Amino acid sequence: MAINSLKGLTGQLTIDLGAIVKNYQALNTISANSLTGAVVKADAYGCGMLPVASVLYQAGARFFFVATPSEAIALRAELKDAHIFVFNGLYPNSAKLYAEQRIMPILNSPQMLEEWLSFCIANNELFPAAIHFDTGMGRLGIKMNEVDWVKDKISQVGFLPQMIMSHLACADILGHEKNRMQLIFFKAIAKQFPNIPASLANSAGIMSGRANHFQMVRPGISLYGGRAINGKPNPMKPVVNLKVPVLQVFDAKAGETIGYGATYTIDRNSKIAILALGYADGFLRSLSGTTSRHGGRILINNKILPVIGRVSMDLIAVDVTQLHGLGPNPGDMVEVLGNTISIDDQADLAGTIGYEILTSLKGRYNKSYILPSKV
Repeated sequence: MAINSLKGLTGQLTIDLGAIVKNYQALNTISANSLTGAVVKADAYGCGMLPVASVLYQAGARFFFVATPSEAIALRAELKDAHIFVFNGLYPNSAKLYAEQRIMPILNSPQMLEEWLSFCIANNELFPAAIHFDTGMGRLGIKMNEVDWVKDKISQVGFLPQMIMSHLACADILGHEKNRMQLIFFKAIAKQFPNIPASLANSAGIMSGRANHFQMVRPGISLYGGRAINGKPNPMKPVVNLKVPVLQVFDAKAGETIGYGATYTIDRNSKIAILALGYADGFLRSLSGTTSRHGGRILINNKILPVIGRVSMDLIAVDVTQLHGLGPNPGDMVEVLGNTISIDDQADLAGTIGYEILTSLKGRYNKSYILPSKV
């Protein structure tokens, strides 16, 4: 897709759909004995749900996971025969909508299960849904001491869930005791539902061992190039590239301050570049720099340079003194995210995770896509 006439006048966010497909294929290889779904909630982690889901469907994905009914309905309009699960489950009094749209709630509570089964009985049809058990996450999910109650409830009407599932709380931390315990608990639950597909592994769960794979895996962040497991090299291909324009370059003297709150004082004569990027564009305020701590990083002329001063709504300042006058110039496009500075690099500097960096990229960008060369 060609960049339109806004080139150079706004940030350029490029999503490599081919890299997403390659990441999916790599994950599919790792989990070769399981079906590989795709988590496309939150607008495919900021990358665009419909274009992402479409290329993944072409690559062989048939099982998709979203968070809300509105996401599921939008995806159903694009993919007529995909299997679409809603993580947030059955919203009260909405069973008819799910059935009409052929979207499947993940039943997270006894109340959801009872409402779904009542709807099925009233309509004399066993509409498909999944059941989620909480094995230690402490969020959504039916408690483990209610397994027998669930078995009794569904057997009364002959309901067979499409899948039973749970979610790992600490899969990104290899060796965490909670991972071992949750796996033990989930295996015990799965034995209570023979011949029903089971699913436990997110991206980190996929990479941390085959024992987590069961019949279905549900990668999310790894599809989009993010790091799944802390402390390990990230094997996934980067997906997003973000470049923004330089607006102004000026000389500043030692002792001058930069930005709101005067939180950054220059300690030597410097050259400063101002970029068209701010927290309104998803560049987090926690990437601000202070006198005692540099903030985020920007790639300019093949050098990684620090953000200084506070990130404001529309602007950031970068110390470009190290370039010794060899640019940048107003109008130059400089890299915020890409092969050199990853979403996880910026996340580490911001004290957050790559998920937040990705899903925050809703700014005033000219967005374009790189299509797969062959799917």
